[in-house]
Amino acid sequence: MIKKMKNIGMYAFLILVTFISVFPLYWMVSASTNKSVDVSKGVLSFGSHLGENLKNLLANQDVGAALVNSFKYAILLTIVSMVICSLAGYGFEIYHDKAKDAVMGVILLAMMVPFITILVPLFQMVAKMKMLNSTLGFILPTVSTPFLIMMFRQSARSFPRDIIEAARLDGLSEIRIFFQMFIPTMKSTYAAAMTITFMNAWNSYMWPKVIMTQSKSMTMPMVVANLTEGYVTDYGMLMLAVLICTLPTALVFFILQKNFAEGITGAVK
Repeated sequence: MIKKMKNIGMYAFLILVTFISVFPLYWMVSASTNKSVDVSKGVLSFGSHLGENLKNLLANQDVGAALVNSFKYAILLTIVSMVICSLAGYGFEIYHDKAKDAVMGVILLAMMVPFITILVPLFQMVAKMKMLNSTLGFILPTVSTPFLIMMFRQSARSFPRDIIEAARLDGLSEIRIFFQMFIPTMKSTYAAAMTITFMNAWNSYMWPKVIMTQSKSMTMPMVVANLTEGYVTDYGMLMLAVLICTLPTALVFFILQKNFAEGITGAVK
């Protein structure tokens, strides 16, 4: 009887936590189908104004261009970041020595520095290099992060050294060992790193807001922010924009969620 009561309590707690987690998503979806006045009143049922909200959104903001820009920036940053950070993490662990440990310590200290503190000098550097409103200007400051380097270094510790030695005896170069043996083995780590990098790049607002001075270079978070400016906010249209902005990251996470969990826990296959 006591065991049944514990199970009932556990399930009730899990149901409550699930409801709390899912409710904001439900409210966002339902609000995107209602008028602004209905959203303000707290109406939670689905409405019939999705088409009207979409029409108003497309008329007020260049959503198509913003989506293209966001996908372009996020995908390019993810690809380049995976190559650079995994190479760095692999090198720090496989070619390990005390000097590299000291360098790694300095890199990890960089995680303690808030991005806002380096925003002004970064902007000055990008402006002097004439990379404002460019893809390169977007990806350069975050193409390599201490967290991802540390993550790949930790994963490289579980990579069998016997495989590396055997490959060297067979005449494989270090580059071929990395691309043909390390990368396929670390699929889960790459999936987790890709998910984190894509979501961070897609949701990035502050840096694009600073360097993207032209409307044609706007990203989806900037479009959402623009809808909150002014004296009157159309909440139905705003929530539809938030929904559109959320879908790509949610899709990426759901596709890679299994490998994401394995990569975060350090599992290697």
